[in-house]
Amino acid sequence: MSSERPLLPGEKDTREPSPARTIRNYLIGGLLVWIPILITFWVLRFLSGILDQSLLLLPPSWRPEAVVGTYVPGVGIILSLLLLFLTGVLVKNLFGGQMVAGLESLVRRIPVIGAVYGGAKTFSETVLTDKGKSFKQVVMVEFPRKGVFSIGFITSHELEEAQAKTAQVVTCVFVPTTPNPTTGFIILVPKEDVVYMDMTVDEAFKMLLTLGVVVPTWTNRPVGGRLAPQQAET
Repeated sequence: MSSERPLLPGEKDTREPSPARTIRNYLIGGLLVWIPILITFWVLRFLSGILDQSLLLLPPSWRPEAVVGTYVPGVGIILSLLLLFLTGVLVKNLFGGQMVAGLESLVRRIPVIGAVYGGAKTFSETVLTDKGKSFKQVVMVEFPRKGVFSIGFITSHELEEAQAKTAQVVTCVFVPTTPNPTTGFIILVPKEDVVYMDMTVDEAFKMLLTLGVVVPTWTNRPVGGRLAPQQAET
């Protein structure tokens, strides 16, 4: 049975760490360096694998395997960026914009495909441009049960049918899962139950991707504002 006196609250540990604790600290220090590097490498490799599919647009004789004789990673990324740039130049041009609009109108008339394309187009314009207000505000809602709060993003306020049938002013909130925020739940919450947060969308995504480890600093904290008391660590 250990005879060491337990530390009092607020007291610093001035004892020499044991060899086991020292080794543990070194291992944790190594993990803190390598985990971000490996995750970044994995994400870049995953994106590179997807973007390399753009090489299929090139004739077989123009592909790196035929020119150099081996696979060259990263060529697909350069080709994809070039393709996006040229497409953007074409769309911003008056003639190119009219041509794209005509093709979109034709695609939207195709059953099933038109509905999928229209939804993807609306989502892209909402997220990537300033046309819509979706995913611009971080909120907190009681989900999945009363007393448990989740971070979410407002996606819509225009819910006439839901508001008429519930006799309430409701807000559509997307509650993402972690650490993969591309999936989640769509919930309709009474407007008065939505808690608006000061954190930015980028800060919220960092919090989600790190499983809540990286918590943004509350810069708009009111002076003398009352907060819930801190819970003592066990």
